[in-house]
Amino acid sequence: MFKEAIYHRPKDNFAYAYDEQTLHIRLRTKKNDVEHVRLIYGDPYEWENGHWQVSYQSMQKSGTDELFDYWFIALTPPYRRLRYGFELTSNNEQIVYTEKGFYRTAPMDDTAYYFCFPFLNKIDVFQAPEWVKDTIWYQIFPERFANGNEALNPAGTLPWGSADPTPTSFFGGDFEGIIQKLDHLVDLGVNGIYFTPIFKASSNHKYDTIDYFEIDPQFGDKQTFKRLVELCHQKGIRVMLDAVFNHSGYEFPPFQDVLKYGENSKYKHWFHIREFPLQTVPRPNYDTFAFTPNMPKLNTENQEVKNYLLDVATYWIREFDIDGWRLDVANEVDHQFWREFRQAVKTIKPDAYILGEIWHDAMPWLRGDQFDAVMNYPFTNGTLRFFAQHEIRASQFVGMMTHVLHSYPTNVNEVAFNLLGSHDTPRLLTLCKEDVRKAKLSFLFQLSFTGTPCIYYGDEIGITGDQDPGCRKCMIWDEHQQNRELFRHVQKLIALRKAYKAFGNRGNLHFIDANDETNHLIYMKTFEEEAIIFLVNNNEQEIEITLPLSLKGKLLTNLWTNEQFAAEADTLKSTLPPYGFFIYKIEDWL
Repeated sequence: MFKEAIYHRPKDNFAYAYDEQTLHIRLRTKKNDVEHVRLIYGDPYEWENGHWQVSYQSMQKSGTDELFDYWFIALTPPYRRLRYGFELTSNNEQIVYTEKGFYRTAPMDDTAYYFCFPFLNKIDVFQAPEWVKDTIWYQIFPERFANGNEALNPAGTLPWGSADPTPTSFFGGDFEGIIQKLDHLVDLGVNGIYFTPIFKASSNHKYDTIDYFEIDPQFGDKQTFKRLVELCHQKGIRVMLDAVFNHSGYEFPPFQDVLKYGENSKYKHWFHIREFPLQTVPRPNYDTFAFTPNMPKLNTENQEVKNYLLDVATYWIREFDIDGWRLDVANEVDHQFWREFRQAVKTIKPDAYILGEIWHDAMPWLRGDQFDAVMNYPFTNGTLRFFAQHEIRASQFVGMMTHVLHSYPTNVNEVAFNLLGSHDTPRLLTLCKEDVRKAKLSFLFQLSFTGTPCIYYGDEIGITGDQDPGCRKCMIWDEHQQNRELFRHVQKLIALRKAYKAFGNRGNLHFIDANDETNHLIYMKTFEEEAIIFLVNNNEQEIEITLPLSLKGKLLTNLWTNEQFAAEADTLKSTLPPYGFFIYKIEDWL
């Protein structure tokens, strides 16, 4: 047995409170090394005649990635505390793994050998807004979605869609345009909008904020925005705004004051300035986002800055009833600021959604004291590499997704923000080399995966575009130029996600088969008595798949066609067209 691969820690994604009564415990072992794992556990204070009272329960293998197997068990400790270890079996070898190391037999003379979950305190349970689990997001880049009031157009605004976007071009998108097109979102089935920044700024993207308390005049005024939020809520759509608290814009008045007065400026401690006078070339002598001189980094450890930004966070919730914040460049802001941010926001609106932009392992931000979720770019990367770009085969993809699911606690995964594209990435269809079949499979997996999915505006109708600024094209509103078949495909997937709890976020995901030769994938989602199996052919050739399950005596419903049939044989074979799929709901034959 490869002991060096065996790993557990009694916190974060390996041991956590799923709810007020339930503990989830995970163990990692070398891939294909361990045959069976039992949890040894008991209350630390349960002793009889000098012997600690323990129980044994088998753990289930919950997944496998490139290097490791993962084991899982859910427990309800009667007194909300636990000491525990692991009994591992492989090739007639048995060892016990505890916090103090490995033993041939389980030591029972002292609970101090064992891992400790001291107490399940209600306040420590990770709690994200329940409504997010049933939300399908739609990201809108306001400058490019719809122009509803040309009187607001900035100088030099181009006719809608008349040219490819550049870093400095304007096309006049505004709130009135979004209001006029809300029914497109309702028809698609989305029930959440994530807006990139809407506050006063000089750029088209608005990530260089001038005034955090004012709407950019090209989008409209506060009255129009309030009407937009109210209309969204009437239509069952939540609203999330983008907060840029890592840095301001160059024209932000406090930074202009520092430029003007230098060391005598009362705002000099609002920023990270290395020397005076300020200079922008060859590199800024003050901290910025990347090395962009027009985005000076804010000093969020300064109390005045902190007070200002927390006022921003609560103002837009209190005055406009927004439902969440997406936090730009969140990993470069100090953790203490985000702790205070969460407290301020949740005091005003307890079920507000707090989403951080973090592209890497984000466990330090997801312990319940800072964010509810992060933008799940590891999911994005794996999904695009497999379905869109064909850079990896089925088994590697399954390993990547398994790693994603085991990187965080389950209650964190349930609200993870799963995207296929954004204003920062090439368009989905472009990555698919404009093969709509690949885009359809990408949407299928996204909308059946654990988490809260987000569709980037226009991806549902086949807009193309490379890296920024190419991915920020104007939305196409002429239906003759839209891919309506793709729209209907996404629309139907959203409807299925809403109709079946197993299809959506309540379902537990199990990978059943990943074949590198045919590049096909089989996975199942289950919730209570509901089971849905997905067969996906990520291959340009027609293939025949034999399900590695016994479905004899079961009634199967093809959720895409509503056809039903009873499985009469021990094995079930399905012929999938190139880049085709089947979705079967499985139930007992009556």
